[in-house]
Amino acid sequence: MKSILRIDEFIKQFITERDNSLFKEDLSSFHTELEKKITDKNVLVIGGAGTIGSSYIKALLRFKVKKLVVVDINENGLTELVRDLRSSDDLFVPVDIKTYPINFSDSVFEKIFKKEGPFHIVANFAAHKHVRSEKDQFSIEAMIENNVIKAKKLLDLLLDSPPEHFFCVSTDKAANPVNVMGASKKLMEDVILAYSAKMPITTARFANVAFSNGSLPFGFIERLMKKQPLSSPSNIRRYFVSPQESGELCLLACILGKSGEIFFPKLNEKDMKTFSEIAVKLLETLGYQADFCSTEDEARKKALVLDSQSTHYPVYFFESDTSGEKPYEEFYTENEMKDMNTFAQLGVIKDAQRKEISEIEETFSVLMQLFENDEITKADIVEALKIYLPNFEHIEKGKSLDQRM
Repeated sequence: MKSILRIDEFIKQFITERDNSLFKEDLSSFHTELEKKITDKNVLVIGGAGTIGSSYIKALLRFKVKKLVVVDINENGLTELVRDLRSSDDLFVPVDIKTYPINFSDSVFEKIFKKEGPFHIVANFAAHKHVRSEKDQFSIEAMIENNVIKAKKLLDLLLDSPPEHFFCVSTDKAANPVNVMGASKKLMEDVILAYSAKMPITTARFANVAFSNGSLPFGFIERLMKKQPLSSPSNIRRYFVSPQESGELCLLACILGKSGEIFFPKLNEKDMKTFSEIAVKLLETLGYQADFCSTEDEARKKALVLDSQSTHYPVYFFESDTSGEKPYEEFYTENEMKDMNTFAQLGVIKDAQRKEISEIEETFSVLMQLFENDEITKADIVEALKIYLPNFEHIEKGKSLDQRM
């Protein structure tokens, strides 16, 4: 790389095009209420080592919590989280902070929950979040297991000692889903809504988090470090928020929302960006010009001769031809009741349709029976999901993102 890349500044200038957080006004308007509901509270964060989970923790630690327990299967991520928190000068890191590299569905998690609790605030960010994770019947089973079935198991555990606030992250892809990841998150929403009469539960659908772990922009950095070409679809438009904004959105939804509400950011269609736009701007920021290639092979060959004197960098952009990719994203459906007035930059879906827990359990039973069948196919699971999610219009093209560079 020819220049120093400051990711936060790049996001502000070229992706969100905002100097200040989208939620600055709401954080200021509701500061007193947030402080009252967070100060001296015991907090449990599941999936706290990821980009959104760690950003939520940073937003939370601007208030004086009493105890913080973080659970994540990523041991290295937890180590970096603690180092990051301890190295930040604008956060209140409590004396009582513990991190556990375990799966929240493991039996040891239940022991930790009972020993370290009760918790006033619980937030769950553990999820399969990539459309890429949809490949075949096995990957879909794992996705539904993690995003839905484990979420219900966690809720059953919380019923023994309900928190004052429980938050479980969703996605914009849950609105009119076209991929199994979005469908699994819509099922997750149905699960938490079914439990919302038993404990205070909120969720949020939001945009792509710029340069989040595993995202395509994050992959651009990895490719540059390895002198490999940049590749992305040219026709896929997405909403973006910064990592900081992702944490603040989840914090506002978790603490200020009423049980059963679904939050989303107020973003306009003009705010959408394509990944190819971001790739070109990233290269320009680093002192390169994009060298547009017509094939993956051409891009790979040109990358082989890159050296310190190179001024052009190979890129390969293409029209999306993989399963589950919607050309644009949306945060709500036309049938959902929206409150656009309570918050300056947050919309709220209210009075979402709630299913009975018994109906949720029946759905789970059908899915589990499918998974026990060794002859089950991806198409069989998709058809089963359509029964329970009438607005699920799966886009199947016979190719997954793993078949792309």
